[in-house]
Amino acid sequence: MRLILTLNSKKEIILPLYYNEILQGFIYKNIEKSIAEEIHNRGFLFEKRNFKLFTFSRLIGKTKIEKSFFKIFTPSKLIISSPYNEMLQSLAENLIKWHELKLGDNTLYIESISIHYTPEIKETVFIRMLSPITIYSTLNTPDGRKKTYYYNPKEKEFSELIRENIIKKYIAFYRKTPLSKEFTIEPLKVTREDEKIVSYKGFIIKGWMGKYRLNGSKELLQLAYDGGIGAKNSQGFGCFEVEG
Repeated sequence: MRLILTLNSKKEIILPLYYNEILQGFIYKNIEKSIAEEIHNRGFLFEKRNFKLFTFSRLIGKTKIEKSFFKIFTPSKLIISSPYNEMLQSLAENLIKWHELKLGDNTLYIESISIHYTPEIKETVFIRMLSPITIYSTLNTPDGRKKTYYYNPKEKEFSELIRENIIKKYIAFYRKTPLSKEFTIEPLKVTREDEKIVSYKGFIIKGWMGKYRLNGSKELLQLAYDGGIGAKNSQGFGCFEVEG
């Protein structure tokens, strides 16, 4: 399920170039405390992994870059998606209570909240990223240090690691193995300009916008749509829209 928030303000929204943490904080702050703590502290477990199983888009609307910040003109939209409907219900109920809300240092209000239920997903879908998709491995360097390697969509490991990731999420959320583990992602329209480098809590994360083709199990594709594709979804990565 998805919430589409239309945000408005008396003036432009001013945010730093890397505002994922601000949006994430806005979401957590406006969820019932017990639900927020459950998601943040425990999440959905697969072995030693803790999946939060929600994702969100970038702010959608007219945007202008000025020096070290974004000027975002309102109205602007924010899409928040999760298979955990109780989280989204809590978020919607809390947002409509307040006349004014804070997003960073900005004062704004919710013009509208739309609920979009998960559409029927075919075994082949064409998608457009609403926030960058990222997937990575942690490697050991010759001198014993650990290094994070982010894959680009043309590397064969990109699709395979994303497949492994969505299977783990499925088992964590549904507590069962999917009937089929088929899942591939293929870049269709991805350029160098689609590579995005994001700073999150002092860490650099590399991801990719663009358009892709997904093939595979409907149940895995649906979970990818609801909870995000790739890694670091709850940090603002892997939210997409189906275009056909």
